[in-house]
Amino acid sequence: MKAILFPGQGSQYVGMGSDFYEKFDLVKDIFATVDKTLGFSLSNIILKGSEEELKLTQNAQPAIMTVGVSIYRVLNEKFNLKLNNAKFFAGHSLGEYTALVCSGSLNLEQATFLLHERGKAMQAAVPKGEGAMIAILGMKLNEVEEEIKSLDSNQVCEIANDNSNEQVVVSGKKNIIEVLSRNLKTKKKRGIILPVSAPFHCSLMDKASISMKKKIFNVNFKKPVPRIISNVTAQPESKENSIKSLLVDQITSRVRWRESVNYMLREKVNEFIEIGPGKVLSGLVRKMDKTVKIKNISYLKDITND
Repeated sequence: MKAILFPGQGSQYVGMGSDFYEKFDLVKDIFATVDKTLGFSLSNIILKGSEEELKLTQNAQPAIMTVGVSIYRVLNEKFNLKLNNAKFFAGHSLGEYTALVCSGSLNLEQATFLLHERGKAMQAAVPKGEGAMIAILGMKLNEVEEEIKSLDSNQVCEIANDNSNEQVVVSGKKNIIEVLSRNLKTKKKRGIILPVSAPFHCSLMDKASISMKKKIFNVNFKKPVPRIISNVTAQPESKENSIKSLLVDQITSRVRWRESVNYMLREKVNEFIEIGPGKVLSGLVRKMDKTVKIKNISYLKDITND
């Protein structure tokens, strides 16, 4: 049983997808469609822009989706891999939109528009410098929750990503995240402040969630094939209104990635294929179960090389 995984923000790098772009006209067409939808050349930013420009949230989100969809379609159409026969698709945060396009639930133009708007809304929700995120390594979810309980309850400090048994990301106001970081150091625990522009997946994103609700509900979704594991519920979802509501909730809710992977493992998934830039999700799955087959496809050479 296979599951296809699609990465989230932070996986981007300048030049991602360039080998696919140079070889396949269908990839050039995808990039051109995205550019036309946005009204500017995201292609140039992806292929030869600056890291600073690419990592802007409103650029990074549609860019990662564009590359993921491009690779997916090459695998399906040029290598005849029939990836829609997988048992599940799952994407980390914005990766859920990539999954929706690849599953036929959203078209490319719809996802491009929504992710660009989502990126702008998330960036605008909190003034720059007021929020922060920290990745905590080597601590389980319940242990991190206990650390948060010891902090000032009047300040927003919430779990943003439950990524694995050894990695939890916390999001909130910058000053309280810095207090959490100092507390971890005194206890010889490892916390890494992330180089992000806003505190994603916490209640500080309420404005972004409100802003995106109407835009998401104005788009028509089709039933995804296969079913997609929701970040919010860690369960497969296929009904249009459920998917829409969960995409709205996802902006402020924690990404339940550990639970999502565990659900797929319980459902007898024994092969995971990560499609898109980077190897973050492959690494997380490998830490959770070393017996399953895991393959990452970021480059053209990855299709033939094991």
